Order: sequence, then structure tokens, then C-alpha cells
Amino acid sequence: MLNIVLFGPPGAGKGTQSEKIITKYNLTHLSTGDLFRKHLGEGTELGILARKYMDEGRLVPDEVVIGMVGDKIKSTPDTNGFIFDGFPRTVAQAQALDHLMEEHKMSISGMIALEVEEKVLKERIRERGKTSGRTDDQDENKIQTRINVYLEETLPVAEYYKAQGKLTKVNGVGTIDGIFADISNVMDEY
Repeated sequence: MLNIVLFGPPGAGKGTQSEKIITKYNLTHLSTGDLFRKHLGEGTELGILARKYMDEGRLVPDEVVIGMVGDKIKSTPDTNGFIFDGFPRTVAQAQALDHLMEEHKMSISGMIALEVEEKVLKERIRERGKTSGRTDDQDENKIQTRINVYLEETLPVAEYYKAQGKLTKVNGVGTIDGIFADISNVMDEY
């Protein structure tokens, strides 16, 4: 079973590359952003709570996120594997994910980290904001907050997987297909 953490800052291209990975490797996409949007769209209590944090550009608390991820894993027993997109975002979440995977007799195969410089990230996020309708993609302060949160709270997750020998960095700048070819080369080694 192939279980991949696709990692990178906001605007690195995780969503775009996830789609291509899912198609080629027949993996189940597990995006906390999608889980949150589902709850937001349904107006659930969790969705309302998540909206508060997301609108401020902050991370949703670990226990909420981990519970949602655990439910998704349990509800998808016949998968070829998972691609975790935007999760884990903290070392505590990475540790909890390892524990969840062990409970289901699985493990993380590897982390693929897309690397993109900050100037390019901001350009991509602003451009996405023009078409997505996401308010957090249109506000310069929120964009900077999201990047700062990534650098301070999320980037250490890469070190966590590096210590396990599971981290591979991929240049996230180039053509979509070129970046995907680099990702595929890494995944084919797992």
C-alpha cells in the first residue's frame, strides 16, 4: 500500500499535483481542506468552528483535524493507499497520523515536499484568489499569515519525516507535467 504525504507551503501546487498522483496511482485523496469545505458547505458545527480558524489564516486545532482524518481512513478500507494533501501540518499531527496508520496496519511510505520560493507562492495564491472566491487567497495579510504559520509550525514536519528517512524534496517551480514527472520518479522508488 502506497501512503504519501504531499507537503509544501500554501500555493506550492499540492492540489494540482494531488489530482495527477491520484489518477496515476489510484490513491484515495485525503485533503483536510476538502474535509473542512465539506463541513463548511453542510454548515456543521465543526464547519463553523473550522471557518473561524481558516478565516484568520490559522490552523484548525489538532484534535479536530485528527478526528476527521481518522474517520476518513476508517471509512475507506479498500483503498490502494492515501495521498495526504495539507496534512499533517504539525509534528503532533504527524505523530498522531503515524499512530492512526499503525492502528490500521499501515505506514507512511514517504513525504514529497514541493519547494517554491515565497515570492512565487504569493503570486500563485493571489492568482488563485481571483478565480476561487476564497477570501483567504485575496487578502495580503492573510496570505502572509498563512506563509508564516507554514514556516513556523508546519515546516518542522519535514524534519520529522527526514529523521525517519522518508523525506524527498522536489522543485515545485516549472511546468505542471515536469513537476509531476519528478514526483512520479520519487513515487516509483517506494
